[in-house]
Amino acid sequence: MVKQENKLIISRMKKKIKGTIERPRLYVFKSNKHIYAQIIDDINHKILLSFSSISNELKIQITSSTNCKISSLIGKNIAIKAKKKGIQKVVFDRGQQLYHGKIKALADAARQEGIDF
Repeated sequence: MVKQENKLIISRMKKKIKGTIERPRLYVFKSNKHIYAQIIDDINHKILLSFSSISNELKIQITSSTNCKISSLIGKNIAIKAKKKGIQKVVFDRGQQLYHGKIKALADAARQEGIDF
């Protein structure tokens, strides 16, 4: 029952949020241990960029194990990678997660680096 309700929520979200070539979708997924961010072009069905708390680049930068700090580092790094590829504007897709805590920290860090959404 719960899985079916989740699928309905996801399908409703996908109808509203679409990424294009000019304005791709920044999708954030949070599990119990890690957080992942991907920039997706929905028209061509391609992942343009991705960054997560598992990546080796982030493990070098981590100074503390605070989850919100790690999320903000992910947002900062995904924004820097996006700027290098010429992506300035994105559509933010938080999935089923509420906009607070780790998700908010990631979004704020990406905005501070100059990504518009």
